[in-house]
Amino acid sequence: MGESSTLRSPADRAASASIPRASLDRSFFRMLLDPESERIDMRGRFMAQYERHGPVVQQPVPIIKIVNLFGPDANRLVLLDPDRIFSARRPWMAIMGQIFPNGLLLLDGDEHRSHRKIMHTAFVRPVLRQYTARMNPLVASAIADWARPGERFMAFASLKRLTLDMAARIFVGVDLGQGATRMNEAFERLVAASMSRVRLPLPGLEFQRGLRARRSMLEFFGGMIDERRSGGADDIFSRLARASTEGGGRFSDQQVIDHMIFLMMAAHDTTTSALTSMMYELARNPDWQDRLREESRALPGDELAFDDLDRLEGLSWVFNETLRLYPPLPVIPRVATEAFEFSGYRIPKNAMVMISPIVTHWMEEWWDDASRFDPARFSPGRAEHERHTHSFIPFGGGPHMCLGLRFAEAQVKTIMHHVLRRFRFRVPDGYVMPVQQAPISKPRDGLPLDLEALPG
Repeated sequence: MGESSTLRSPADRAASASIPRASLDRSFFRMLLDPESERIDMRGRFMAQYERHGPVVQQPVPIIKIVNLFGPDANRLVLLDPDRIFSARRPWMAIMGQIFPNGLLLLDGDEHRSHRKIMHTAFVRPVLRQYTARMNPLVASAIADWARPGERFMAFASLKRLTLDMAARIFVGVDLGQGATRMNEAFERLVAASMSRVRLPLPGLEFQRGLRARRSMLEFFGGMIDERRSGGADDIFSRLARASTEGGGRFSDQQVIDHMIFLMMAAHDTTTSALTSMMYELARNPDWQDRLREESRALPGDELAFDDLDRLEGLSWVFNETLRLYPPLPVIPRVATEAFEFSGYRIPKNAMVMISPIVTHWMEEWWDDASRFDPARFSPGRAEHERHTHSFIPFGGGPHMCLGLRFAEAQVKTIMHHVLRRFRFRVPDGYVMPVQQAPISKPRDGLPLDLEALPG
């Protein structure tokens, strides 16, 4: 005899209900006709779905079932993955597999744990101390000519050149010199290709340009790998080429190259995103800018030591608030390898599941006056980020927590320490930064600033 619905619990009955489906509204059709619209205002579209349907919403996409799970409870379930049912590799391979194959973000299970363990040796505390010491003279030299009389400072391009040069010096141990522009263009094409709607290697298409950029990266790193395996250099490229586990496991040449391409992209693109948004907010909020400047000037000497990173408390709050408002990675995808239940709904096997930092970080349920720039919300007295373990997830979480988060913090703080001590910066009157939210948050106009060099 079949089970009577009257004998089933309310939770069981809810779990059998159809998942709310986002409607085919005008914004969806605009997105299909103009993919750039999705990159510009992903948060607005998803927030409207959450407010209308709640924490579980199926996207109106043909062929594949895509389900957005909104809120910190969803973040905790997917990121911690207690039942090991969420694959990071399957969605990321579909999104960027031909562009960034075998990056750490694209691995699952034992393979991910093994690769992460080997790569961790390049990000331990003593090594990070060495990296930070190298950053200081690079930053001081790069920013020396930023303030030019009569010229408006374009923050995004300048910061991107700086972070790419730092990544090349520290990760690869090379000075790009005139090649920096070409490599910058290559990484921009790689990232753009990962979001391409048409993934065909046809001349003139965005995707084809990304594939060509990948080939140039393969040649760049491949031409140095033998030397790095046999040498004694201590840059990250050399460390990964020589690294091994206690059991003797090592990366193949191709694995080293793939990890380096992905690391180089992540190390400068996401950091540039955070730095640009931070400079914008500090330019709009001169009281916070002055506060951080005094904090940096109170440290001994001109350079920022690794052991002084945690002494810049206000800068930590501003960094976190910037990542809350402008998370570099707006969504985090997974594929469910088994069916599961969440918030009274049963999500089927093989569904692509998306959690959204860009929505969670703006939820009024978890953040006071969520749209306002308010770094003090991260102060010990308020600690809004501690209201839920997964309401603040700019670096992901669980097994796939960003391996380079401490390196990113050191890089951002070192750059801002030097910039704040040397310059005062403002936005033009009436200016509001036009933001592109995906695939990585950045200003669509390059962020023009009025930069003033300070005496001494």
